[in-house]
Amino acid sequence: MRKRTEPVALEHEPCAASGSSSSGSAAAVLDTDCSLKRKLCLAGKGPGETRSAADADMKRALGRRKGLWFRLRKILLYVLGLYIAIPFLIKLCPGIQAKLIFLNFVRVPYFIDLKKPQDQGLNHTCNYYLQPEEDTTIGVWHTVPTIWWKTAQGKDQMWYEDALASSYPIILYLHGNAGTRVATNLVRRLCERETPPDALILESPFTNIREEAKSHPFSVIYRYFPGFDWFFLDPITSSGIKFANDENVKHISCSLLILHAEDDPVVPFQLGRKLYNIAAPSQSFRDFKVQFIPFHSDLGYRHKYIYKSPELPRILREFLGNSEPEHQH
Repeated sequence: MRKRTEPVALEHEPCAASGSSSSGSAAAVLDTDCSLKRKLCLAGKGPGETRSAADADMKRALGRRKGLWFRLRKILLYVLGLYIAIPFLIKLCPGIQAKLIFLNFVRVPYFIDLKKPQDQGLNHTCNYYLQPEEDTTIGVWHTVPTIWWKTAQGKDQMWYEDALASSYPIILYLHGNAGTRVATNLVRRLCERETPPDALILESPFTNIREEAKSHPFSVIYRYFPGFDWFFLDPITSSGIKFANDENVKHISCSLLILHAEDDPVVPFQLGRKLYNIAAPSQSFRDFKVQFIPFHSDLGYRHKYIYKSPELPRILREFLGNSEPEHQH
C-alpha cells in the first residue's frame, strides 16, 4: 500500500521535499507541471480581465463625453434662447434702447470726481450745473482763455459766470459723436431763432440714428437677423430718438467743418462723407463755407484720436479765421 500511496502523496503535494532521488525527481517534474498550470491559468484569465478593465475605462470616457456634450448643448440652447429673446424684449420695452443709446447710467472711470476738473489737469476750469427742464440736470465745465489764467486763480463760480459776458468768443464743446447729434439740433434751433453761431465743427458725425445703428459694431450679431429694422430701429424712432443730422444740416446757416478719420470703427467714414455731401449743396449754406477734412487711415486716429493730429490747430485757425464762403473737401 505504501508504494501505491507514495506517488499519490507526491501528486497531491508536489512542492514537498523528499530525501530519495526518485521522489526528488518526481517532485521537480510535478513542480514544473504545477507552475505551467498556474501560468496557463493566469494566461487564460488575463485577457478577460484586461478587456473588462478596458471596457470599464471606455464606458467612463463615453460617460464623461456624453456629460460634456449635454452641458455644452444646454449652454448653446441657453445662448440661442437669449439671442432670440433679446429682440422681442427690446421691441416690447423700447425704453431699454434709450438707456443703451444715452448710457447716462454708466460712469467710466468710476472713481473720478467730475465736480473737480482740476484733478484731471484742467486748471482754470469751473464746474457748475444747468437745468434746462424739470428733472434734467446737465454738468458744465467752463474754461477761460489762456490770457485770463492768472486772473482766474482763486476766483469763485460767480466770476466764471460773469466771464461769459465778456467780448471773447465762446466755444461750446460737445464731445464725441454724441456731441455731434446734439450740436446739429441745437444750431438748427439757434438759426431758426436768427441767432446763429459763427461756426459749427463736427467730429466723426453720422447722418441719422438708423444708419448709424446698422453700422455700429454692437449690431453685428443682429445685423442679418430677420426683421432687424422692425425689432431694433423702429422702436428707436417711435420713441422720438432720431438724431437726424442729415435733416438738421439743411436748416443751418453758419460755416460748417466736418472732421473724420478713414479708419473710424464706430461711425463709418462714409457716413461723415455722406453728411458733407448733403450739407454742401444745401441752400442754407450758400453764403457760408462748408469744409470736409479726412484723416488717412495710416495715421491711426480711428474714432476719438483726431485731437492728436499736429495739423489740427492749423486746420482750426484757417477755418475759423477765414470768413469767405467756400466749399472744400
